[in-house]
Amino acid sequence: MQIAHLDFGHRPLFLAPMEDVSDPPFRLLCKRLGADLTYTEFVSAGGLVHDAASSHQKLDIYEIERPVAIQIFGGSEDELRGALPFVNDARPDIVDINFGCPVKKVVCHDGGAGILRNIAKMEALTAAVVEVAGAPVTVKTRLGWNDETINVLDVVRMLEATGVRAVAIHARTRAQMYTGQARWAWLRRIADEANLSIPLIGNGDADSPERVGAMFDETGVDAVMIGRAAIGNPWIFRETKHYLATGTHLPGPTWDERVAVIAEHLVLKCQWLGERKGMLEMRRMYGGYLKGFAGAGRLRSLAVQETTLDGVIERLLNFSEDDLARAAGDAALVATAPRATLPAAVRFAHLPTPTRAKAADVVTG
Repeated sequence: MQIAHLDFGHRPLFLAPMEDVSDPPFRLLCKRLGADLTYTEFVSAGGLVHDAASSHQKLDIYEIERPVAIQIFGGSEDELRGALPFVNDARPDIVDINFGCPVKKVVCHDGGAGILRNIAKMEALTAAVVEVAGAPVTVKTRLGWNDETINVLDVVRMLEATGVRAVAIHARTRAQMYTGQARWAWLRRIADEANLSIPLIGNGDADSPERVGAMFDETGVDAVMIGRAAIGNPWIFRETKHYLATGTHLPGPTWDERVAVIAEHLVLKCQWLGERKGMLEMRRMYGGYLKGFAGAGRLRSLAVQETTLDGVIERLLNFSEDDLARAAGDAALVATAPRATLPAAVRFAHLPTPTRAKAADVVTG
């Protein structure tokens, strides 16, 4: 499967763009564990044009995570054209347009899935990005605005004719948001009826190795994009690749591996954002990583009470499966247990500081 000059091999797996999730630290972990392509969080074209620091920070890319796509959104052609020089300066392997986000504050300005109500404008926005982008352009969208306006066959044909090099379809309408079942039958129809010469990427309810395999088999998509199922579970890429290759299941990560990856994720967050902000942002990730473990709530509580990075790391690395069992029965035993000092030999990979474009550095004409 290829997108322009990029060869992803047979049945590749992509990490979906997810706000507050698919940042550089998480992308690096997913890449190491088997993701063939990762996407940034979606970046506001307006935020880039108006020099919002948070938008520019989302353009950070590290060489060791390539190939990576920067996903942008916006309902203004002028803003998209103005944002592309910043995107190009970050040198993404792919520029992806978000025509699928269902959130109200995005769609009300014709961003994300809002553009599905105005296909002529969708075509104009796409053409503007294709004209200015310095990398192959792809699109992620949905089946339609609602059940009465499912027009995805015409949309994907239009996108290909406009110069898009691959399309990813979340097999739900905007009205569905993230509820109900993804309609894989529509992915099959696109594969069979749209006569595309560009890759079709499937998204929606691909939440286990078996379901990913079923999406490939039942729909004929060229790649599968994994989203929410990867939150707190970057191992899904490794496990799915093994399942697709052998039809058998890998054992899940050991407790020690799970905790080591949580700790590494935290350290990378703090390297990227600074210690205080990294620790705060990481708090929302513990629940996903520890889901399903009795007593895990106690470990989360201890971690968020720590005020230093070293303190959190010590709590994580010194909390065993036995401690989980004890915490489920008597949290006081764990709360009062002595903590071992973080071993001097424990080291995590340090990231280089990315080059980040600022408004004054980019000339727009």
